[in-house]
Formats: sequence, C-alpha cells, structure tokens
Amino acid sequence: MKSNLISKSETSALLKTVSEEWGIEFPKIKNLKVHQILDDAQIITGKGIKILKINDDYLPFLSETETLEKFPSVTVDMGAVKFMCKGANLMRPGIRSFTEFEKDKLVCIVEESQHKFLAVGKSVVSSEEVEKMDKGEVLKNLHYISDKFWETGKTIYD
Repeated sequence: MKSNLISKSETSALLKTVSEEWGIEFPKIKNLKVHQILDDAQIITGKGIKILKINDDYLPFLSETETLEKFPSVTVDMGAVKFMCKGANLMRPGIRSFTEFEKDKLVCIVEESQHKFLAVGKSVVSSEEVEKMDKGEVLKNLHYISDKFWETGKTIYD
C-alpha cells in the first residue's frame, strides 16, 4: 500500500468537496494522508478523520462513529445483520425504523440491539417513499463491516 501526504491546498479542496457532499463541517486540518489501497480505492486520513474514496464517491469510514452519527440512518432487525455484513443491499422488510433522508444520499445502517453501525449505503428511494413500501430495495450497500476496505482500514492510523 502506497501512502502520501497531500498539500495544504489539496487538503482544503478535498475537505471542501466532502463537506459540501455530506453537509458536514470539518475542523481545519493542515494535511491529509492518502493511502492507495486499490486502483480505484483510497483511505484518506487526518486528525480525527478517516474517509473512504471508491472511484469518485466519498464515504465515511465505518470506524468513525462521530462522523457517522451526523448522517441519516436506518435501523435494521437482527435478521438483516448477517446480510448487511456480507454486502447485501438493504430491502424494506429488514427495516425497523429510519430517520428522514432523500433519494441518492448517503445513509448509515444500524443494528437494533446495540445500535452499532454496520454499513453505509446510498438511498435508492427517499424516506417518504419507504413509509409507503412493503417490499423492495431501499439502499445500495457501499461499505460494510468485514469488507476489504474495513479490514485494510483497521491497520491504518493517522
């Protein structure tokens, strides 16, 4: 794995982009480090920040609870947990509750018993539509516990 510090201006630009996409403010950070883990995937780290970039998508890394709590979430029943941890997309029957979210936005998937984050997905429908659904796909699973990024990311510290 190759790691590089990026410049102050690149750091500012990247944080601005992610901040606008996520609707979250980040503290000022001088430099971020980019860890190239695959041709199309990077883990970006800085003081208190860990971001997963897959192709052109920026995702909050699952170990960053403080960041994940700022996103809309869907709570799943215990029967859905094993499927979420294997990368399955989230279907309506496995959902117990959810906060408000828009279509095509990042949403965190949480398990119901201990309220742990299991995955980050992109919504296929809005929360308004989910209320009216009995079945069908709700979220595309993009990053989940036990995926290749999770395993590699556990070894990267800033």
